Amino acid sequence: MDGLGRFAGHWQVERDIRDHRAGIVGRFEGQAVFAPDGAGLVYDENGLLRLGDGPALRATRRYLWREGARGIEVLFADGRRFHEIGPEGTAAHLCAADLYRVAYDFARWPAWEALWRVSGPAKDYEMRTRYRPAR
Repeated sequence: MDGLGRFAGHWQVERDIRDHRAGIVGRFEGQAVFAPDGAGLVYDENGLLRLGDGPALRATRRYLWREGARGIEVLFADGRRFHEIGPEGTAAHLCAADLYRVAYDFARWPAWEALWRVSGPAKDYEMRTRYRPAR
């Protein structure tokens, strides 16, 4: 994986969520856009999220992606550090007492995925997100 430029553009996104604590399975389907902002890329995601048998809800998220010293720095929309994607494709983020661990897989580029495992006193879930270029 070399540089942010490879990510620029539109992507189809599919995310499977398995909440072990609540016993709920969820699914997100939507789009993501990586757009240049002068300092790197802005990641905007928009789609429909369904948790269990509940209704589909509109879901959005925004992150900032920046070139870092050891890889790609992923920041929250307000500029706070989230995690850094290093050469091995793994990262971690501690949020209060809950640990977020991610493994990125770029082996089938331009299709790629991120597997999150979140554990702690408040959370116990996995999310697998698959990305492919939008058509």
